[in-house]
Amino acid sequence: ADMIAQLANMDPYPQSVPINNLVKVPGTPMAGAEGIDPIEFVRTIAAARISMPKAMVRLSAGRHDMSDEMQALCFLAGANSVFYGEKLLTTPNATAYGDDELFERLGLVPTDNVYR
Repeated sequence: ADMIAQLANMDPYPQSVPINNLVKVPGTPMAGAEGIDPIEFVRTIAAARISMPKAMVRLSAGRHDMSDEMQALCFLAGANSVFYGEKLLTTPNATAYGDDELFERLGLVPTDNVYR
């Protein structure tokens, strides 16, 4: 919540706010860390949306390990963007097919990237 508050207090606040869920990578200092509670993660998305209403709140790293239901809650809480494709810099991401299927189930219509 502190990071969200710092971003929201910037003038102007960022156009794009990626929100990552912990990806436990073996051999890294965070490999054994406890992940955030899913409801707390959704609250983080909601806090970002409320405090930065015009930002693209992006579900980023960690979606690979999120259930469809958790991602749906994130969209309902205010996420309005994802990083699309099967790999982020060093970690796996949800598959494009899986994203297309999820968006269809949720009634979400993908648009082109607005920040090219």
